Amino acid sequence: MEKPPLPSDEEGQGLSQSESDVGLVSLDAEGASEGAGQGEDRPAWDSKLQYVLAQVGFSVGLGNVWRFPYLCHQNGGGAFMVLYVMLLLVIGVPLFFMELAAGQSIRQGSIGVWKHISPRLAGIGYSSCMVCFFVALYYNVIIAWSLFYLGNSFQYPLPWEQCPVDLHTNQTVKECAASSPTSYFWFRKALDISDSIDQSGQFNPIITGCLLAAWTIVCLAMIKGIKSSARVMYFSSVFPYAVLFCFLIRGLMLDGAMDGITYMFYPKLENWANVQVWRQAATQVFFALGLGYGSVIAYSSYNPVHNNCHRDAFMVSCINFMTSVLASLVVFVVLGFRAKNIALECVATNVGLLSEMTQAGSAQHWWPWFNVSDPRSVGLQDYREWYKHYGSLVGTNITDCDLEKEMNKGVEGTGLAFIAFTEAMALFPASPFWSALFFLMLLNLGLSTMFGTMQGILTPLMDNFRVLGRHKTMLTVFSCILGFLIGLLFTQRSGNYFVTMFDDYSATLPLIIVVVFETFSVSWVYGADRFLDDVEVMLKWRPPVVYKYMWKYVCLLGMVGLLAASLLRMIFKRPTYTAWDHATGSESSLEYPGWALAVLSLLILTASLPVPIGYLHSLLCRRRGLAGDEDEDVADRPRERYTKCSTAEPEANNQPASLAENDSHHRVHFLPLGVDHYRLLPQQEDGEEEEEEEDTGV
Repeated sequence: MEKPPLPSDEEGQGLSQSESDVGLVSLDAEGASEGAGQGEDRPAWDSKLQYVLAQVGFSVGLGNVWRFPYLCHQNGGGAFMVLYVMLLLVIGVPLFFMELAAGQSIRQGSIGVWKHISPRLAGIGYSSCMVCFFVALYYNVIIAWSLFYLGNSFQYPLPWEQCPVDLHTNQTVKECAASSPTSYFWFRKALDISDSIDQSGQFNPIITGCLLAAWTIVCLAMIKGIKSSARVMYFSSVFPYAVLFCFLIRGLMLDGAMDGITYMFYPKLENWANVQVWRQAATQVFFALGLGYGSVIAYSSYNPVHNNCHRDAFMVSCINFMTSVLASLVVFVVLGFRAKNIALECVATNVGLLSEMTQAGSAQHWWPWFNVSDPRSVGLQDYREWYKHYGSLVGTNITDCDLEKEMNKGVEGTGLAFIAFTEAMALFPASPFWSALFFLMLLNLGLSTMFGTMQGILTPLMDNFRVLGRHKTMLTVFSCILGFLIGLLFTQRSGNYFVTMFDDYSATLPLIIVVVFETFSVSWVYGADRFLDDVEVMLKWRPPVVYKYMWKYVCLLGMVGLLAASLLRMIFKRPTYTAWDHATGSESSLEYPGWALAVLSLLILTASLPVPIGYLHSLLCRRRGLAGDEDEDVADRPRERYTKCSTAEPEANNQPASLAENDSHHRVHFLPLGVDHYRLLPQQEDGEEEEEEEDTGV
């Protein structure tokens, strides 16, 4: 039996161009799996551990530490976690498995994989590369910030523990007094930030130097390909877990730790009725696994052809989720300690004021326990119970000391790492040690993700363009230099606002569009059954048929719904950013100016346009080819070899005869079942003459 023909063009011909350049040749009896993307020279992982660490290092990043805990707390605690796990299993794991299997079977980067399925889909790979480049630009800036804080951690006391004194007035700097020492150090000392995105200002020389150091580290780690980056992964992927466990053990000993855990996991099931909660959960699943970047495909393309990528998909997804839970525990243990200290300071201040009022005779009807000599001895719960009954009778200078309100401050994004967490660590005994440990962890998390992001750029380009493949070192160095030069945009005084813009808009919509096209390509263009047949050849067992329906309906409709929800949110809610007002020492939400909206739209279009451009380019090339070959016999065209793909076991007696009979226009089977000693030849460049295949003699 044979599979039906691949989805054809108007004249009934099968998939063309790059697919016609792919053939199968026999390997040794053990099924050696040298890379097919670049012939015998394609590198491979030294061990399965290297590969797993690389995939985990890429998927587990800064978002696990500062985004997942915030979303979990703001969107229902334990209820959000249940929703996240459900979406992870229904959408995340199937799509992750699809990318792993595609990269491993075709053994190409993202450009080659989708070009192999259909040349009209080559733009998907270019969009992935573009998004990876945008992400690399601002992600390395965060690494530069971590380097800056790491360098400042080797001081005692820490420079953000106390407000500096103005030498001219001999008083505390007003901006710091109006905010906090940690906020002042972040916005003024580290960023020297402007009041809005319109005020660019000069470059920050220290952050510029840190950015140069960050790109130098990435370049040195990537310069020899996966061989060099994999060795770095042994440390950069494992070290963050050691730090997280150290922080968890230390944090559980602190006062307020259990309050933080309670606030985090308290379930709020009513939040499930909010569409935005579902959108945020799906988006977090999407970004946590690194779908659409092309890095997952690039890493899996260096695997042996029979590697169990199905097990890898579940293993990496589980490790990613458990890391998010571990990081959330650490974050809220530390934030609970920080919030408890702030709340107790608030109680002590208010009780002191109330004691003075009672002694003056203006508060005789209040409880006698306010006349204590030590205001810090008053419990938080007792004070809040009193405030609930008598708070309306006192002046505005007496406030409610709300623990949860303090925990919500600075929990999201960079505010968590560089403001809230640093403030909590300043209260730790031996604070410089814990500070250095924390920012070294952030540095490693960022670098491991950065390596995967760069691999998502370099591997597809080297696989698709042989000239670049022969000059790996030059390509890597040039990419890093270009990234540093463009990254100077983020080191000016308004640079933090551009980081926010890139983070919010340059990746979200384009990546969702990329994954929608990826899912459609595998499930409908190539065919889910055909794809499962190829996976069966690799794994030597057939994955459950449920994946077919997941890819064709559940995942595809889910990603289209996520795309629609994201677009509608952008349309009905004007994009805003959080700006720092140095006069008041506080943050405020501002709308992006017109020119910034134009830049924002340009980022989205630049990352998304390769998909339709690639489709149109393929159509034009094909029409030109048909016009030039209109007098030729269709059977003489090389693309005719791909009109059918076999699913049946090859018969030992008639297979050689079949190959011999069709020697004039070889019709090659794509990953036939039961033949373990086949691999793909490299794709040829468009316009390059096709080499004649050798008879396999099978």
